[in-house]
Amino acid sequence: MPAGRLRAGPQDAALRLKLISCEIFHREMCAVVARSPNQVDLEFMPKGLHDIPAADMRGNLQAAVDRTPAGAYEAILLGYALCNNGLHGLTARTTPLVLPRAHDCISMFLGSKERYREYFFANPGVYFKTTGWIERDKANGELRQLTIQHQAGMDRSYQDLVDQYGEENARFLYEQLYDMTRHYKQITFIEMGVEPDDRFERQSRELAAERGWTFDKQIGDMGLFQRLVNGDWNAKEYLVVPPGHRVVATQDETIVRSEPAGDAG
Repeated sequence: MPAGRLRAGPQDAALRLKLISCEIFHREMCAVVARSPNQVDLEFMPKGLHDIPAADMRGNLQAAVDRTPAGAYEAILLGYALCNNGLHGLTARTTPLVLPRAHDCISMFLGSKERYREYFFANPGVYFKTTGWIERDKANGELRQLTIQHQAGMDRSYQDLVDQYGEENARFLYEQLYDMTRHYKQITFIEMGVEPDDRFERQSRELAAERGWTFDKQIGDMGLFQRLVNGDWNAKEYLVVPPGHRVVATQDETIVRSEPAGDAG
C-alpha cells in the first residue's frame, strides 16, 4: 500500500480515523487532533500495558483493534512505538493500521529515531521524563497484578524486605535487584509545549537534585504526532499495514514491516 493519504481528493476531504494510543501521549494527541483536518476518534490505553509481557500487551491492543467496527474508519492509527515488541504480530483485520517507525516513545517525543539515537549516545545513563510519564506513572489495579515486576516480586517496598530479611540483607537485595535506576546519572525532561505550567519540569529537576544526578531539558517535536493524525504517512516515518497483514519487528533501520497474517516468518 502506498504511503500518504488513503484516498485522493480535495484538500478539505477529511478522513475518518480511529486513534488507539498509549495514555502517556494524552496531552500531545489531544493537541494534534484538535489541529487535524481529519475526523479522529480517540481511545487511550493504560500506560501499564508497557509493564506486562509483550504477548499480553499485544493481546490487549489486538482486542482494541478488533472491537473497532468494520467500515467505520478508513484507518486505525496506533499511538505506539514498537515498545519491546509489544506490537509484533498485531494484525489488521478489515481496516488498515498506521504506526510510527520508532523503537520506543522517546523517538516520538524527540521527533525522530535519529535525534533520539544521537542524544542517547551523547548522554549515557539518561532517564527521560515527560508530562505523560510523570502523570501516568505506574500500572494500577488488575494490570499491576500482571506486571513482570509484580510476578517477580520486584515491586515490594524496602520496608517489606526489611521485615522479611532484616536490614542488612534487605539493603543488599534492594540495591542488586530492586533499584532499577542505579545505572542512571541524568534526568532529561522533554518539553512538548502542552504543559499547563512548569510543575513537571520542577519535579524532574528536584528528583535529579535528590539523587545527585545532572539535569537537562530538551524541546520536543510534535511532528510525528501531527503527521500521524493528519494522514501524512511518508514511508520513512510510518508503516501502513493493509487488511489481512500483521506488524513484524525487523532488525534494521525500518524497525517494522508488514506481512500477510498467515505467514509464519
